[in-house]
Amino acid sequence: MTLPSQDTERSEQAEHAPDTERSVTADLYHQVHSFYAHQMQLLDSGQVEAWAETFTEEGVFSANAHPRPTRGRAAIVAGARAARARLAEQGLRHRHWLGMVDVEPLAEDRLRVRSYALVLAIAQGGPATVHVHTTCDDTLVRVGGRWQVSTRLVARDDLTAEPAR
Repeated sequence: MTLPSQDTERSEQAEHAPDTERSVTADLYHQVHSFYAHQMQLLDSGQVEAWAETFTEEGVFSANAHPRPTRGRAAIVAGARAARARLAEQGLRHRHWLGMVDVEPLAEDRLRVRSYALVLAIAQGGPATVHVHTTCDDTLVRVGGRWQVSTRLVARDDLTAEPAR
């Protein structure tokens, strides 16, 4: 049996050491989780104007399921209203579940947040089914003391194309 040398042990410890450059405080991580909980509940409850207020005025929503990015809060509201109407016509309700949230500080009031989003579809009187699974890559900025999305890139796992930027 050969024991590892101290040099080997040190290099292995360095590989598994926490990434201090990317570390965030528990308070900041809680702020981000609270932001997404509130944002997704606004969307899922049909409060599209309030949901759009969680984007900056010139925010961008881009998804690989859409032909081009949606730019600006007014266009984001229009897109959300249209999606809500399509769901109502189909007798469906969506619920968004975000998890695996990774927060990376970019500057004092700017974050990159990556997460997985599971979208459930619930038919009236029917069971919940998985509609899609996506990755979500957001840039959050603090505006007036609260977080807002400046860019959101959504990539559905069932589609191969990357979201247009």
